[in-house]
Amino acid sequence: MKRDAIRATMRVTKALSDRQRVRILMMLRPGELCVCQIVEVLALAPSTVSKHLSILSGAGLVDSRKDGRWAYYRLPEGADGAFSRPVLQWVADALRDDAAMAQDAKALKRAVACDPERLTRRQRERG
Repeated sequence: MKRDAIRATMRVTKALSDRQRVRILMMLRPGELCVCQIVEVLALAPSTVSKHLSILSGAGLVDSRKDGRWAYYRLPEGADGAFSRPVLQWVADALRDDAAMAQDAKALKRAVACDPERLTRRQRERG
């Protein structure tokens, strides 16, 4: 039992050891996002964002669902989020006055206002 707790803790600490993954977690606090919206804010390649999301998912810090060609991510809810909620609250408290997080929040508002199809098309055009 303790071995599983240690492994789970190590997965979470690994997930939190990357700036982009912490940014993703903070973006997901208000609610579910399409991968293309996360790509738009981070200005990273979709494959890089997918790798980050895979690590977060493996740590139990995010849940996902598919809707047609779109993948959506959110923070775990209910019993699934019991382990991660205190960790995420600690990170959010620590970053409350962080200028980069405020900048991400503004960029996220713009991304959420765009249709996912349009965002994806624009991202492909940028290359």
